[in-house]
Amino acid sequence: MQDVFKEIITQDVKPFLTARGYRKKALNFTKTEDQLIYNINIQKSSGNSWDKLSFYVNCTIHSTELEQLQAGKSSIVSVTGTSHFTSRIREIVPAAPDRYTLTEDTDTDSFTAELLQHLDQALAFMHNLTGARDILDYYMEHTALHLSEETFRFLLRAGETETAEQYLKQLQGKYGAETRWAIWEKKYAAIWAENGL
Repeated sequence: MQDVFKEIITQDVKPFLTARGYRKKALNFTKTEDQLIYNINIQKSSGNSWDKLSFYVNCTIHSTELEQLQAGKSSIVSVTGTSHFTSRIREIVPAAPDRYTLTEDTDTDSFTAELLQHLDQALAFMHNLTGARDILDYYMEHTALHLSEETFRFLLRAGETETAEQYLKQLQGKYGAETRWAIWEKKYAAIWAENGL
């Protein structure tokens, strides 16, 4: 199955993503637009065998603007650094499987057509996130702790105090009963203090 997998990546996935401006390095496909680095990563599952191969598709975006908020200064951008948006393909393309599996019984033409369709849908979703604010809005909508500190810094520096307060209420409503909330609360208080609030 390893040979079938390599053939799909080389003959189908690579040309598909290259035509959309992505460059391949190992099993990573990367494209830079303005302050964002989009990345599609093909991750082989553990436990693959000669007659069965499974893999995941990871979708990530790195934002230089968010990186600067995290570092407090300009820094060199690296895809190997923090991804600010990170998702398995299934999370953004509901029709996609949790992982793709190749076996001797797999119809490779149908498999490949479906994989490319899912990749196309994933790229459409990812490319709708065109800046740091879009990424932060995604996580605010999901009331996620991921990037919450950066979200508060971004909103407070932009003068969006009401939005920051609403987001804090959402987070407290979702996580306030957890023991770790006290840690997050201290972090958020420090961010508000940084901004004189």
